[in-house]
Amino acid sequence: MSLTDSITVNTQDIISAESLSERLAGGRPLRVKHGVDPTRPDLTFGHLVQFNKLRQFQELGHQAVLIIGDFTARIGDPSGKSATRPVLTEAEIEANAATYLDQAFKVLDRDRTTVSHNSEWFDSMKFEDTLNLARGMTVARMLERDDFAKRYTANTPISIVEFLYPLVQGYDSLMVNADVELGGTDQLFNMLVGRNVQRDAGKPEQIVITMPLLVGLDGVKKMSKSEDNYIAFNDSVKDMFGKIMSISDEAMWDYHRLLLLVPEARINELKNEHPMAVKKDLAQRLTARLLGKDTAQHERDQFEKVFSRRESRDDMLIFTWSQIAPDNNDCRLAAVLSASDLFSSNKEARRLIEQGAVKVDGERRSDPNQMIAKPDREVVIQAGKRTFFKLVP
Repeated sequence: MSLTDSITVNTQDIISAESLSERLAGGRPLRVKHGVDPTRPDLTFGHLVQFNKLRQFQELGHQAVLIIGDFTARIGDPSGKSATRPVLTEAEIEANAATYLDQAFKVLDRDRTTVSHNSEWFDSMKFEDTLNLARGMTVARMLERDDFAKRYTANTPISIVEFLYPLVQGYDSLMVNADVELGGTDQLFNMLVGRNVQRDAGKPEQIVITMPLLVGLDGVKKMSKSEDNYIAFNDSVKDMFGKIMSISDEAMWDYHRLLLLVPEARINELKNEHPMAVKKDLAQRLTARLLGKDTAQHERDQFEKVFSRRESRDDMLIFTWSQIAPDNNDCRLAAVLSASDLFSSNKEARRLIEQGAVKVDGERRSDPNQMIAKPDREVVIQAGKRTFFKLVP
């Protein structure tokens, strides 16, 4: 397999493969750009698809250029969106961005990564500079974007700011002298605009490489923070392992392919094995990669204890009754769950109970107002598939 062929594994589009081969043959380290907008504090397994390819470039001697889009996050990437994105405050963006590098360097080689925040150049840009940048793009060209075209046809508002987003992303490529830009297939238009911006400035056009979009936990839409169907780098081990186990049998092959880089021949062999065993191995390997081998092995042991042997976890949180009910009185079941602080709200606790997802000592309970008395022994409460805790007197 040639060097170019090895890089193109798992990719969707390359514009152009011929240019990539020429630059790889040039003998100098390439600058391979990828941008992430800190719209939430979590990097996701969807990002891992791109980071794997960045890491591959690094292992071949090239330089990753990671753009923290603290400026572009103020706009909101319209890619694949059907409505204008909500605006984040600078404080929210800074808080989110602060978590990104520690997460990214779980995958990327720190020594071969250049990190830039695009506010470094945009905060000092004059309005005249913005107008000059916008001259290189027409409304007709913008409406070639599928998501913009659909919104325009449906009379759904498109802000001028959203029109500027691809130009802003493209300008990043000019500022960091990108040889290659990596992104999901939904980023193709934005990355092609980057080529235009570089060309208009008299610079060599970047090679564009798109990667397939990873399906999220719903098995339908791409993994996305805005859709809340994602697995995060900084999820707890229990949540990460459990979420991976919840994906469909069909989707897990893309997780093998794009996240663990399992060769197609090996995937075909795995399809002859029991899906549950294969998925446990997948969950353990992915969890180990981000959280450590010992942590992943322990979580697999706990998962099998609960779901294979129908036993309780041996690492459950323990609450005394005085922590749950300081007045020592009987307490509604929903209030017991809420007082544990393991749920986002009392509303979520009530919803789980009403849906029949809560068990007290193995007995399903469906009335959130059922009174629970101070226990005279250890009591195990399970909510959903992954949340367990003990009540003691």
